[in-house]
Amino acid sequence: MLRSSWQAIGLLFAGALMGAEDPEDPWLWLEDVEGERALEWVEAQNRVSLGYLESRPLFRTLQERNLEILDSRERIPVPALRGDQVYNFWQDAQNRRGLWRRTTLSDYVHGRAEWQVLLDLDELARAEDEDWVWKGAQCLPPEYRRCLVSLSRGGADATVVREFDTIDRRFVEDGFRLAEAKSWVSWVDADAVYVGTDFGPGSLTDSGYPRTSRLWERGQPLEEATEIFAGETSDVAAGVTRIRDHGRTYDIAGRNVTFYESVRYLYQGGRLRRLDIPDDAELHTILHGQMIVELKSSWSPGDRNYPQGALLAIDLEGFMAGERDFDVLIEPSDTGAIVSGAETGLLRTRDHLIVNELDDVVNHLTRLSFEEGRWERQRIEAPEAGRITLVSASETSDHFFFSYESFLTPDALYVGRGGGAKVGEVRSLPAFFDAAGLEVRQFFATSRDGTRVPYFLVGPAGEPDRASPLLLYGYGGFEVSMAPSYSAILGESWLARGGYYALANIRGGGEYGARWHRAALKQNRQRAYDDFIAVAEDLIERGYTSPEHLGIRGGSNGGLLTGVMLTQRPDLFDAVVVQVPLLDMRRFHRLLAGASWMGEYGDPDTADWEFIRRYSPYHNLDPDTDYPVPFFTTSTRDDRVHPAHARKMVARMKEQGHDVLYYENTVGGHAGASDNTQRARVEALIYTYLWDRLGDPDSRTGEGGG
Repeated sequence: MLRSSWQAIGLLFAGALMGAEDPEDPWLWLEDVEGERALEWVEAQNRVSLGYLESRPLFRTLQERNLEILDSRERIPVPALRGDQVYNFWQDAQNRRGLWRRTTLSDYVHGRAEWQVLLDLDELARAEDEDWVWKGAQCLPPEYRRCLVSLSRGGADATVVREFDTIDRRFVEDGFRLAEAKSWVSWVDADAVYVGTDFGPGSLTDSGYPRTSRLWERGQPLEEATEIFAGETSDVAAGVTRIRDHGRTYDIAGRNVTFYESVRYLYQGGRLRRLDIPDDAELHTILHGQMIVELKSSWSPGDRNYPQGALLAIDLEGFMAGERDFDVLIEPSDTGAIVSGAETGLLRTRDHLIVNELDDVVNHLTRLSFEEGRWERQRIEAPEAGRITLVSASETSDHFFFSYESFLTPDALYVGRGGGAKVGEVRSLPAFFDAAGLEVRQFFATSRDGTRVPYFLVGPAGEPDRASPLLLYGYGGFEVSMAPSYSAILGESWLARGGYYALANIRGGGEYGARWHRAALKQNRQRAYDDFIAVAEDLIERGYTSPEHLGIRGGSNGGLLTGVMLTQRPDLFDAVVVQVPLLDMRRFHRLLAGASWMGEYGDPDTADWEFIRRYSPYHNLDPDTDYPVPFFTTSTRDDRVHPAHARKMVARMKEQGHDVLYYENTVGGHAGASDNTQRARVEALIYTYLWDRLGDPDSRTGEGGG
């Protein structure tokens, strides 16, 4: 749509006023990630905070126990199913960086795995003098001999990619190799891949991801690979992937226009043909020629209306010829949704679809089968009242793995045979903490606009007799669902010591599908924060805790959540953990991958800044407000959420005279830690801080920070 001249001038003027440089910000120099001045500042903050927290009597006990838990061999080797082999990446006390290994499916399922080591990362790191962190492998079916292994320096999202031969157990000399970048690769066949990477100026989007996709043939110099698809610089990313379906292949090209919208094409015979499905729909896979699509908004492509949240199927060739009569595989309900966000909501085996659904934040599994021209649906037997996670499947068999856990039940791994016709437990973990006397409850709080918001509470059974230390966790973004899960460190460090734990299912997440997520997008972001506040107030009203004993924790988008809570409701909490956070919402889109999240938060270079600035923690600090002493953690090697968010927030708070604790790990990526020793330390720091703040006020050893 064309704008009038005056409208265009007005937008340009607004952009100048709201530009990202913000000359009034004196802390921009902290955005120089590895600048000498910035790292000296980091070291000074670490010295103070570590000196305080690591001197607390509880710290060493927690750190040692955390490391015991993380290094315990009483863990389930997470399976990646490839044909009749199970692959696994394993870390322990002897293998800090880890082993990539495999065994047979039969031996794995029957508990007699004899692991064949494919790659020893500790050995590789020593030989190459690099801080290698495992980032996964993509292997070519059906033999799975050739794999594209991704390795990160220090845990960053950017990786190097190297071709690996799983039979010879070595990197392929003169094989496919990519230099460090945020790359995208997909096997075409044994001698070609689709690749998107940093090809030089103009090849990346504003978000730092590949803008183009090229066909790269074996032996060909990378720079000579043929470009077959390109997106716009303003896109999040663009790429081509190959889907295999019983001997047929389908190449899907896509432009991720925003984090939630993609324009997709079928690439055949050198020709791109638009897949005319909604840009916000999710194209899951193609099975027996049927295209599987999940709707994020209602759609009326013909005479029928398909509701938001529906899972649809249609013959792809018929669809490309103009047919629009879809089969509805899953119909949405008021309390249900397909799992979405970071977790897999759908796995494809050779002949079946396995769907993970939620009903009031409790999972169940469904098998969908296309037989004799029609779809059949069957419920899969699985444990109830907890969290089910789809772990792995292979397009060459009908086996798949899923796991079950709850707050008080350790993880158990199950194998489904025949697409889930038969289910059996493979192995389960022992309890890592004493859960006797603890129980799980689900409550619903009422948010400011009357919305019913679910949350879980874990703690001593029975009615509370006094206000107790309580840790409230939340996320509320990117359609990510927060479901019950077993955490040995949380249990040992918090629950077994008498603390309550609450998990808030606030809007912005995916607990009730796209509608729950979209209710808190952009100008409606405050709803997520209102929901979290409502849960906190509900816990206090029920008598489980009080503001003096209530702490909160969140990371990444959840770090933004806890940062907002710090600035909006400092009276409601006495401990605030802010991990790898977004905080400067005026510049988030200018830092690292931030531009890719404008679909979630909005564009601060436009009129969107009017609603963003109302909650941006960095811009809502007040020198006259009495804040609880917060604890910020981040990582120098986080190349997803820039460490400057936490750095600048801490610098501004200290400038205003507020007490604050800060720890920046110099490696670790967005996870904040890259090995078990680092994870044990970070978790010990956090729980030491929480007990120091939320225990009996009369027994506190100090206020911290300064």
